[in-house]
Amino acid sequence: MRDEKLDPTAIAAGLSTLEGWVLAPGEDAILRDFTFRNFREAFGFMTQCALCAEKLDHHPEWKNVYATVSVRLTTHDCGGLSERDFKLARMFDKAAAQRN
Repeated sequence: MRDEKLDPTAIAAGLSTLEGWVLAPGEDAILRDFTFRNFREAFGFMTQCALCAEKLDHHPEWKNVYATVSVRLTTHDCGGLSERDFKLARMFDKAAAQRN
């Protein structure tokens, strides 16, 4: 099943339901940095989120530098943002809230 690319109105509506996520300048992706107390907490967050991503069969672009995890979400199959990006963002937010 192919994801449907969201139009700008749907993207704005999706972003309005999230805190801390921003539209990547000049591209169809959303971004957020998560900062934790230390590397162990950041890595634990990434592990938890990896399991969520597997369940959705939707994988983030991310990097970790010590206590910070930078996340970029987009749906390559549709060439932009889909509802799955926003669903995964909400899962990431929930995982982060459990660690802070």
